[in-house]
Amino acid sequence: MKRILIVTGQSGSGKSSALQVLEDLGYYCIDNLPLALLPEIVAKLDLENNLELLALGVDVRSTRADLQAFDDVFEQLQKHGSVDIIYLTTQDQELIRRFSASRRPHPLASRFKSLVECIEEEKNLLIPIKFRSTVHIDTTDKSVHDLKHTLLHKLGQNDNLILILQSFGYKHGIPLDADYVFDVRHLPNPHWNLELREFSGLDQPVQTFLEESEQVNEMFNDIYGFLNKWLPAFSEGHRHYMTVSIGCTGGQHRSVYIVDRLKKALEAKWSIQVLHREMKHWS
Repeated sequence: MKRILIVTGQSGSGKSSALQVLEDLGYYCIDNLPLALLPEIVAKLDLENNLELLALGVDVRSTRADLQAFDDVFEQLQKHGSVDIIYLTTQDQELIRRFSASRRPHPLASRFKSLVECIEEEKNLLIPIKFRSTVHIDTTDKSVHDLKHTLLHKLGQNDNLILILQSFGYKHGIPLDADYVFDVRHLPNPHWNLELREFSGLDQPVQTFLEESEQVNEMFNDIYGFLNKWLPAFSEGHRHYMTVSIGCTGGQHRSVYIVDRLKKALEAKWSIQVLHREMKHWS
């Protein structure tokens, strides 16, 4: 078996939808089996079915003891292929809204009086799995279509490290799926130049404006130097995905420019995916 994906995360964050997307991509999907049984089942599938792509749905319906012993399960699964963990998360208020809209009980509802308590306990129970996750996706503002798009981006390559460069605006919230976040709000802001406001960091007038700033160039060089130095180590440590988010105030000018410049500087060595999260807000 070449590739095993474990899909997990908070109830209501989109695990079932993610498994449906993976099934469409050719993965053999199994959902909601006890964690302790997974190594035996995967070994049997590997021996008898010659599968190349397997996705396993895991959630808090497994016992507490099984969840706490996840490291052992993970190591046994690694004997059968490359293992990555997709961890889905959603902000608490959005989870509450989704459960209220669906009128479905939380899996822990029989043990706690309130939905808030269920959500907090679930986060604690999933810590052993979250700690090992290699792909972290925040689905708070994502439709099923958006989730599919994100998965396609992050699963685009099997063995080599994929660097996801993401621009965002702080006024729309910090992305929860980032491995590293760099704040560039201190740099000169093209927004205050009326001739540049309507453009984005992908447009030449904004790029020319920012390239003339020594501070912008120093910030870029520092971020590029960090990534250029440490990406090989991350890759050698069997990281398949690395999400680096660059944030400015609105996510239209400075962060977009830095992401575009980083892409051009790094794409000769690395597989790059670019996401401009706030593109829908651009004027």
